[in-house]
Amino acid sequence: MHVTARRERLRRYLSADTCVRPASVFDPVSSRIAYALGFELGMLGGSIASHTILGAPDLAVMTLTELASQCYRITRASDLSLLVDADNAYGNALSARRTVQELEAAGVAGMTIEDTVLPQRYGHQGEEELIPVDEMIGKLRASVEARQDAATVILARTHAINATSFEDAVARVGAYAETGVDGVFILGAKEIPQIEAIREVTSLPFMLGATAPAITNEMLAPLGVRIVLRGHGTFNASVKAIHDSLKHQAEGGAPAEVSDTFASAEVMRMATGGEPYAAWQESYL
Repeated sequence: MHVTARRERLRRYLSADTCVRPASVFDPVSSRIAYALGFELGMLGGSIASHTILGAPDLAVMTLTELASQCYRITRASDLSLLVDADNAYGNALSARRTVQELEAAGVAGMTIEDTVLPQRYGHQGEEELIPVDEMIGKLRASVEARQDAATVILARTHAINATSFEDAVARVGAYAETGVDGVFILGAKEIPQIEAIREVTSLPFMLGATAPAITNEMLAPLGVRIVLRGHGTFNASVKAIHDSLKHQAEGGAPAEVSDTFASAEVMRMATGGEPYAAWQESYL
């Protein structure tokens, strides 16, 4: 599938009347598995990108080039429409322009750009600081104008509910919505009345971060929430599986003792693209 078609598919999700949870993916194998299981939309979280690429905490020490390279590996492995956390776009408005260009070239369907100060400044460990509204507006305008493909989705992300106040969050969403972005990613909304209040300042589709399990997708859909994240358990489960497997080996265990934890040959062929590669071998070799 051409990358523009993947971006247009993401746009259809944003314009639909339903709310969906994307697959949490982080590498080519997880991308293939998600698509094979019926997911059309995937999300690469910033924390998960840092864990996968660097084996590091989510402290904004990853570079744009590293992120774009991982996105390319993910997007070339399947037809999943990939939405990626682009953090603060790695700098100022000019950096935001380059971020859009690099991630577009990597084949992503869309990206979120947030209003936080990253990395955290000296003396502010554990705090979330936000850049001024006017500066964020400039970054978002630059990002929108930098698109080479009009179908590429750009979502403004605000952390104001947690970092400043709910009133500031409402004001920021209203201001960001006027920059030409395709939607707003709201972090920290924990109650339906909060979402209803923010809905009054824009008709753009919403994306939400971690949301209480009691607030279902069906409850969010009428409020214009089109995408909701429910954590990144895929990577966490993968880390546990690797740890348990290596621990068993380190303790001298035999493979047959844990064979029930192995992926089947069928799943391995699917995850590694075995069938198309076999067909290409047959055709060309």
